[in-house]
Amino acid sequence: MGEYGILSLLPSLLAILLAIWTKQVFISLLLGIWLGWMIIKDFNFLDGTFATIQALVDVFQDAGNTRTIMFAALVGALIILIQRSGGVQGFIKALTIYLQRFEGKKTTSSRVVVQLLAWLTGVLIFVESSISVLVVGTLYRPIFDKMGISREKLAYIADSSSAPTSILIPFNGWGAFIMGLLVMEGFSDPFATMFKSMAYNFYPILALILVVIIVLSKKDFGLMKRAEARVRDEGKLVFDDSQPMMADELTDIAVKDGLVPKAYNMVIPILLMVALMPVMLAYTGWEVAIAERPNASFLTTIAYAIGKGSGSTSVLTAVLGSIVGTMIFYKAQGLLGIKEMVDLSLKGISGMIPIALLMLMAFAIGTVCKEMSTGQYVAEITKAWLSPGLVPFLVFLISCFIAFSTGTSWGTFAIMIAIAVPMANTMGANVYMTIAAALGGGVYGDHCSPISDTTILSSMASATDHIDHVKTQLPYASIAGGLALLMYFLLGIL
Repeated sequence: MGEYGILSLLPSLLAILLAIWTKQVFISLLLGIWLGWMIIKDFNFLDGTFATIQALVDVFQDAGNTRTIMFAALVGALIILIQRSGGVQGFIKALTIYLQRFEGKKTTSSRVVVQLLAWLTGVLIFVESSISVLVVGTLYRPIFDKMGISREKLAYIADSSSAPTSILIPFNGWGAFIMGLLVMEGFSDPFATMFKSMAYNFYPILALILVVIIVLSKKDFGLMKRAEARVRDEGKLVFDDSQPMMADELTDIAVKDGLVPKAYNMVIPILLMVALMPVMLAYTGWEVAIAERPNASFLTTIAYAIGKGSGSTSVLTAVLGSIVGTMIFYKAQGLLGIKEMVDLSLKGISGMIPIALLMLMAFAIGTVCKEMSTGQYVAEITKAWLSPGLVPFLVFLISCFIAFSTGTSWGTFAIMIAIAVPMANTMGANVYMTIAAALGGGVYGDHCSPISDTTILSSMASATDHIDHVKTQLPYASIAGGLALLMYFLLGIL
């Protein structure tokens, strides 16, 4: 069952337990990596410590890892440029003009339309989950207040349309991070693998659908029903004993003085980045597609090339192209100077360093798990009592627990993908469903966790009490999570 046996479990277990106990994912992952190399080096302190440092350095020997980390940092530059140019404010302004037609109206149909618009806005801003919840919360809070819709409902809609969309439309940091993890597990076509797993990523799909069902049916329950009745009958925006987290205290990049906010200054840079990704995937996979399917039609070749393209190269090129294009676009309008845009870009990159560091740790602990054959060992010891079909079911449960306890979906992905993929391969389970279960479980646990950054931001942007948001959202999210778990179970036994 492998050279290291039960010891191969210790690095991941240490990372999981420490993350749950301390809520410090970075330190937990680092200590997990260190323990793994200590075991490999026969518990020689110096050799294990030096091997840990070298393992972190070696992450950058893989070009795909380096490109992915660079992408994560550069996304921050694009976001800060869009904010400074007035693009985000312009987008909000454009939507506000449209929403003004609903001011003063509290009819059933107008309430439904406004809630659906809030959901759609969160879906459309898939480039970054935090930006999504901030825009939805700050934009729709005034109109929700005027129409007598609870802030708890707004926080639920903002939260439920951010991370689920970001993981289903992976032309963003989420996609780059996940593709990097898949490359570490030996997938030569991480983009295609990720898309194949989407059909099994039940939780985010169900979470998005559930919001629409709740809004259209007008059937709230639990504490959310009380919150809606409170606003409708008493006109109270929050419960009497609640402490709302005010969005006005959020630190944000102010629009440059004298600029008129324009929505297209946000829409065009994002569209440029999204459009460049499939183009670059087709370009980087074109030679492979021609070699493997020489007689295929042009459209078939393009589709095949996209599946074989380099995900890390494509996302990095796309964000670089978008940044350069955005700078030219803004300079042509006279919005920002070159020096100012460069300074802003550096500031945006610095703000994404924690995410880049998390990627570094994730790749390093993945290497340790592979070196110690952790996934294969777990598969061997569970093969006698666990049906291969139930592997996704178990992976989803574990991912939920880790993400809920730590408040991070990305940290959960880093730990679970390195274990789940080898486990699925060894046991003959559906690897795409297993990947989806790890991702969906991480999103569900993070969605429900009171210490999750997106959950906190949703409360802040909607100016509601944080615990009230968690308590009103938890039953709704658990319906989607429970259905997802049931689907993994039923597909497993069938």
